[in-house]
Formats: sequence, C-alpha cells, structure tokens
Amino acid sequence: MGDKMQDDDGPSDSSLLVIIVDTNPNQRYITEDPKVLTGCLDAVIAFANSHLMQKSRNLLGVIGCHFHKSEYLYPSPGKPLDVRQIDGQYELFTLVEKTIKMRLVNLIKSQPQEEKPGESLLAGALAMALCFISRMRREATPGLRMSSRILIVTGSSDTAAQYINYMNVFFTAQKQQVLIDVCSLDKHLSLLQQGCDITGGLYLKVPSLEGLLQYLLWVFLPEASERNELVLPGRGRVDYRAACFCHRELLTIGYVCSVCLSVFCKFSPICTTCHTVFKIGGPLPIKPKKKKMKV
Repeated sequence: MGDKMQDDDGPSDSSLLVIIVDTNPNQRYITEDPKVLTGCLDAVIAFANSHLMQKSRNLLGVIGCHFHKSEYLYPSPGKPLDVRQIDGQYELFTLVEKTIKMRLVNLIKSQPQEEKPGESLLAGALAMALCFISRMRREATPGLRMSSRILIVTGSSDTAAQYINYMNVFFTAQKQQVLIDVCSLDKHLSLLQQGCDITGGLYLKVPSLEGLLQYLLWVFLPEASERNELVLPGRGRVDYRAACFCHRELLTIGYVCSVCLSVFCKFSPICTTCHTVFKIGGPLPIKPKKKKMKV
C-alpha cells in the first residue's frame, strides 16, 4: 500500500474524495425549512463534480448518513444508471447527479416511520468511508500516487454518545494517512474538530448556507499538497476534552482506569468497561503528635 499512498510533499496522480452528507431530518436547518436540504445537496453535487473535473484520474465516493443507517449514494452498487448527455453536460456529471438523488430518495423512504429521528450515525459513515478508501487503494494501479480524504457535511449537533467510535475512526484515519475535513452547517462540533486536528484536515463552520458552494470550493477543493500555498481558515483552538464512558459527557477532570484507560466522571471501585476491581486502601494512619519535653 505504501507505493499508492500520497506524500504531502508533492502532487498526486489521483485524488480520492469521499463525501459524507448528513441527511438526518432532525437537523435544525431542515426542521425550519425542508427545502434548504435541496439547495445544500445541489451545492455538494456541484462540488463533487468540480473535484472530478480537476483530474481525469480523480475518484469520488458519496455516503448518505441518516439516523437509522448509512448508505453509499455514489458509486451505486450493481449496474450503473444508463444516462445520456443533457444540454451538452459531461455524461459522468449527469451520472453523479442522478445516482446521488435517486439513492438519497430511497434512503429517506427506507426510514422507519414509527421511529423518532435520533442522532446521525456519523461514526459509522466514517468507518464505511475508510473501508471504501482501503478498497480503492487495493484496486489502484501499482505505483499510482493516490491521496485520500473525507469531507463531512453536517448540520447535526455534537454528541458524545459516539465518542469511542469517533476516536477509533480518527486514529485509524491518521494511521492510513487519510485527511478528515468537516463542514459544519449549524453548530460548533468539538469532537469532529478533534478529528480534523488529529488527521491534519480542515474544520469550517459555514456562516451562511446561501454561500455553501463558495465555501466548499474555496476551502475543501484543494488537495493537501496545495493547501500550504493558500490562505485558508486556521484550525483555531481545539477542545480536547474527553467524554466519560458512563454518561457520555465531556469532562475537564475525571477518573481514568489504569488498565483500559476508560474515563469516568465519578469514582467506581469496579471499571464498567474491563471489570477490573481496584483495591481501596484504608485511611492513612495519623502520626501522634510528639509531646514537648518540659525543661
């Protein structure tokens, strides 16, 4: 795999971009105006086609993330759609647009109607993206210099419930030299910002959804080797607080298991993760005060 990995010093022969689109209906900007999702999706598709337009060898993957499951939107498993040129548009761009929209409709229709929308399964979508990148690297031509990165476009709130899964994915991406970029459409996401900092990616909270495409093209379109030459938003201060394993809340000070390194907000004589029993010593003996000798 080493000859197919991309070094940050020079440009790559091929760039693989995997976009994770959060389509959870529980996102605030969707609940306020569901039509905004269509505009955001059009911006993501235009950004994806811009990536393919940069180099003929560039590759693309798109994953839709919902509250009940994550699914590949592009490329479509099985036989690709039969598309024809429309108004002089490149056939590949038409294929990308139609495939993403068709599979996204199927993903939304497959959600259980009786179930209340929960949090987005972003950690699982990240794991799927890493598996897709690993497969594309194995299938690549020997000697091909391929750079790989993941872009998350989400408007969901930050949650510590998937903290362990997030950390596993972040350090796996770091080991595989995969950058993780995050484009937040609503709130500040401290956990995903940690992933950007760990893997060397970029984090951006979009000030206005009307300019989403401009922000995507400006910040996230350049490859890692080109970003050093551009003036891009800084990472800022990263909140590296850990989440406790008992209540999934971010902590400044907590208790850490010396065996499995699990973090807890309250002391417990038994670790709930690895079931290690800690010996609790009694109180320290108090030395009696020495009596002063009377002269």
